[in-house]
Parts: sequence; structure tokens; C-alpha cells
Amino acid sequence: MINREKMDTYLHKGMRIKLIESISKRGITNKNVLEAINRVPRHLYFFDSVFLEKAYEDKAFPIGEGQTISQPYTVAYQTSLLEKVKGEKILEVGTGSGYQASVLSEMGAKVFTIERQKKLYEKTKPMLADLGYSNIKCFYGDGFAGLPTFAPFDKIVVTAAAPFIPEQLLKQLRIGGWLVIPVGENVQSMKRITRASEDKWNEEIFDNFKFVPMLSGKAE
Repeated sequence: MINREKMDTYLHKGMRIKLIESISKRGITNKNVLEAINRVPRHLYFFDSVFLEKAYEDKAFPIGEGQTISQPYTVAYQTSLLEKVKGEKILEVGTGSGYQASVLSEMGAKVFTIERQKKLYEKTKPMLADLGYSNIKCFYGDGFAGLPTFAPFDKIVVTAAAPFIPEQLLKQLRIGGWLVIPVGENVQSMKRITRASEDKWNEEIFDNFKFVPMLSGKAE
């Protein structure tokens, strides 16, 4: 188990406060989201100490396997679209570094997260456990397929650029549940899909972003 108290110094906490101020100025007002980000020791997600100075910049950063640790503003934006998540069952598609999952965990969600890159999955799963996130369950699999065994979910968040809205994910929402997903190729529109009934979904469109592509299947 990682000793978070020992490894999360006043310097790191001060850097997080500046990060919160930065993303607040960009329009993130959800206090629960900001407080959760302020509790996540993002610097512990970097495995090479040479990159620690990058941990609290409001930027994405490569983590290997063609993936990135998400930009804090983007994480805050998507999480804000999920609104209140305490006690809810959330599916995250694209575990990556585990940063988004940790923010949801800090907000009291029951997180199910799926990663297609085996090396990232094998790295991130034990790290999240070491950080004490017992309410995050990690899976290695195809994000397009979701996790039907554990459905329905209250909400689903996709952290990669989807070429289309996967039907399997729509079907794994409970009635009234939300899917937050960036859709598009070069530039993605952030969409929030609400399952209105067994066979009806409503769509809202928000700002544009750039994500790494969402790919099908599993990668060794």
C-alpha cells in the first residue's frame, strides 16, 4: 500500500490548488468535481520521477502504449457532465492511467473501468489498489463491448474518441442513465446521451475536444 500521506507533500498539495484555480477559471464550477481533483495525488501516477514536474500542469501527458494521462480540465469537464455520482454505478471505458477513475472514486461512485491495452491494465490495476481505491474494479477487455455482465449502469463515460456511439454501451445504461462520450475523428464533439426508455435515447451536444482514438478489440 502506498503511503499517500508521506508521499503527498505540501508542495504537491499547493500545486493542486493552483491546478484547481486554473480549471475553475476555464468554467468548471462543480464543487464536488473540484474537491475530488484536489484529493487525487496525480504525481503518483507518473512512474518516472523525471516527469513529476509535469503532474499538475493542465495538460495531457504520454503514459505509453499510445495513450495519455488525461488533461485535468478534460477530466473535470466530462465528470461535470455526469453531475452527481455518489453511490452510483459508473462504467468508464478507457482506464488508461486510472486518473479519471480515481476522480470518480473520490466522489463516491462505484467505478467499473475497462482497458484494452494489457500492459496498461496490468500497470494501473495494482497501482489503484495501492492508492486505496477499493471502490474501483478494473477489467481487461474491449471498450466497445462494455461490461454486460455488470449492467445496467447509472452512467457511462468514454475517455477516447469514438468514431460512432457504440450500441452495446447504450443498451448497458439503465432507463434514465447517461452516456458521456466524445464522438468524431479529427475533432470530437462531447455528447451526453440519456436513455429515455427501452428503445429511445436523447442527445445533447457540448464543446469540442481532441482525444486519442477509441479502438476495438484487445491489445496484448
